[in-house]
Amino acid sequence: MAKIIDGEIFKNMMIEGAAAVDARKEEINDLNVFPVPDGDTGINMSLTLNAAAKELSKMNAPTLGKALEVTASSVLRGARGNSGVITSLLFRGFSKGMKDISQADGGNLANGLTEGVAAAYKAVLKPAEGTILTVSRMSAEAAVRAAKEDRDCEKVLLAAIEAAKEALAETTEQNPVLKKAGVVDAGGFGYIILLEGMYTALTGKTGLRSVFAPSLKKPKEESSVAMADFSQFDTGEITFAYCTEFIAEREDKKRSPQKLREFLEGIGDCVVVVDDDDIIKIHVHTDTPDKALAEGLKYGPLMSIKIENMKEQHERLLQENMQENLGERQIAAPENRYGFVAVAAGEGLRSVFADLGVDNMVEGGQTMNPSTEDILSAIDKTPAEVVFVLPNNKNIIMAAEQAAPLSEKQVVVLPTKTIPQGLCAMLAFDPDVDLQVNEDNMKRAVENVKSGQVTYAARNSEFDGRSIKEGDFMALSDGKLVYTSRKFDDTIKKLAKNMCSKNTAFITIIYGEGADEEQAQAVADTFQKEAKNAEINIVFGGQPVYSYIISVE
Repeated sequence: MAKIIDGEIFKNMMIEGAAAVDARKEEINDLNVFPVPDGDTGINMSLTLNAAAKELSKMNAPTLGKALEVTASSVLRGARGNSGVITSLLFRGFSKGMKDISQADGGNLANGLTEGVAAAYKAVLKPAEGTILTVSRMSAEAAVRAAKEDRDCEKVLLAAIEAAKEALAETTEQNPVLKKAGVVDAGGFGYIILLEGMYTALTGKTGLRSVFAPSLKKPKEESSVAMADFSQFDTGEITFAYCTEFIAEREDKKRSPQKLREFLEGIGDCVVVVDDDDIIKIHVHTDTPDKALAEGLKYGPLMSIKIENMKEQHERLLQENMQENLGERQIAAPENRYGFVAVAAGEGLRSVFADLGVDNMVEGGQTMNPSTEDILSAIDKTPAEVVFVLPNNKNIIMAAEQAAPLSEKQVVVLPTKTIPQGLCAMLAFDPDVDLQVNEDNMKRAVENVKSGQVTYAARNSEFDGRSIKEGDFMALSDGKLVYTSRKFDDTIKKLAKNMCSKNTAFITIIYGEGADEEQAQAVADTFQKEAKNAEINIVFGGQPVYSYIISVE
């Protein structure tokens, strides 16, 4: 039996776990069941974990503390997509739970898994069950129970894996999107592969790699449960105006910090409440900072009050031991008050954003999620005091938010989920007004634009009651599938009817790979018939995945 874990053993466990995920990343990808080419959970988890494996492989007989520290730093810097960010948070908490020990037994291992789950849940304002969060939580709980019986690491990790498998099987019933497609959660599946790889390195046994990815199958009878968007980790959306931070002294120790957290979640989002015997540290995004401060006063006198317009500051737990491990960074000195970083793919789109004033572009988009470090690097290179970041994809928002507190600059992450939203936000910027007004104007511009996409199905599937065949043209409006057809012209007509109204004033047709200017003009003509008075522009974007991206205002 493998009773303990030291630094060298943990290093090998992480390297083997990362290799296991990399070897089976396509199986993980296949569990992403949207009919658009969005199968990237396995890729994102693999890239995130391999960032740690790469750094650990350079170390010779590290202490356990150092190996944990390097892992936590590396996975955060290399985190890609929401699945990667959640994975990085699991290891951030894991590192905290096992710090200051030279060797870990099963009890320490269980504590590390528990702290990892706590860190991940804490970072997600509204955790969705039936995801990697559920699988990791049930796994950690089983590890704790096992450690009470036997503190042997092998037995504790085995118990964690078996419980994770049971939890994974239940995700199909817990998440309506998964139930519709008849598959388990991709992130939870990847987490089990990771644990099995770590078990192999710990014990030398390979027989545990029996977890399988259920093949896509026809869903059961139609359910009355409403279909949800497949965005279980899209928690980075910021909808409140004021970033409010303060410390309250705990004069009244009978008052529960959890009650304060519940109150804050009722008036805002991005809530962080950290407490000890003497103080409570609060962070919340809200439209009513006065109410947050008033509630804090019930616990004791306030100090270190700071209210700013969405200057994202995640809890200190995300920054501990990170800055010293980021390496040498070249940070551009401020030359301007404001600067901009945008994420996009396609030569034409990069040129459009540059023409609108974006300083630095990050290559990325659908199926190509840049890492936290990629975004941080672009922020560093931007010669401005305040840097606006436009992720332009819902799966990139969280990685952008992880980069924000790691920068010495003031960073404002606008929750742009599409390219049209990013373009409209840039058009709304006014260099002659202050930060508060600019951010309000840019967010309003984002809310007033409709985003359409045209692509094709990469596989046979069923979504929202529709049978999708491989090769079908698909029209999406604000992320919702509105029409599918084997005929391109019919697809465009349906999208135009869905997006346009008598009040439509501006339409932008952005054509990418697989399209040309002549066809784009035909698309514009179709939209013009539905919005006769609208001004229409045709732009070459060169973007992959979507033949057309369409903005309607």
